[in-house]
Amino acid sequence: MSHYSLEQLTGLTESHLCRLTVGEKEFLIHRDIHSPLQGLITQAQVDGFDFAIASSFRDYHRQAMIWNAKFSGKRPILDNHSQPLDSAQLSDIEKIHAIMRWSALPGASRHHWGCELDVYARNCLPKGVSLQLEPWEYETGHQAEFSQWLNETMPKFGFYLPYQRDLGGVAIEPWHISHIATGHDMLQQLSLDALLQTWKSNPFFGSEIVSQHAESLYTRFISNITSGVN
Repeated sequence: MSHYSLEQLTGLTESHLCRLTVGEKEFLIHRDIHSPLQGLITQAQVDGFDFAIASSFRDYHRQAMIWNAKFSGKRPILDNHSQPLDSAQLSDIEKIHAIMRWSALPGASRHHWGCELDVYARNCLPKGVSLQLEPWEYETGHQAEFSQWLNETMPKFGFYLPYQRDLGGVAIEPWHISHIATGHDMLQQLSLDALLQTWKSNPFFGSEIVSQHAESLYTRFISNITSGVN
């Protein structure tokens, strides 16, 4: 098992990353997944899919911007059916729970690790349609064929879906793939103490309340994933 620093685990450094070009865009990814990811992309091309990445590494400060915008009401908070909630009617802890269904806490996003990717097939996206990253797109919509291929093929390259089922924490995300071994190692090292230390040094909207409920939030939303390790 590789040892990771607090900064690597919480999105405060890029020292564990390398660059990968997919299509016309360059992405930061964990250096250990470069080869298996390239293999998956090549296989997609062979099988007729234009493999594309919607999101890869996201640092702490970018995650905090997303969180703060939702907590302050500048961006909508969605319910379980992707419909906007009236955040003014929610208590702070209810607001935190609702945000965490779809967006991770700063420092606790798996996207900090570089081994997590939101993916789609560009050639399956209808002309003039923007990708929304909503479950229906992958279940019955334009990404359904790609989603089926992804489920059948990615295990051969060491990837899986950590949010393939609703376990009462993060909502189902059929677009979010994880490199099994790397993601497992990093989650094992992301302790509650590490998060509390990071939040104290890098506060965000509602971080004091998050810290007060840290144990239950960690159990429900951070460690509560579908395991890809046998």
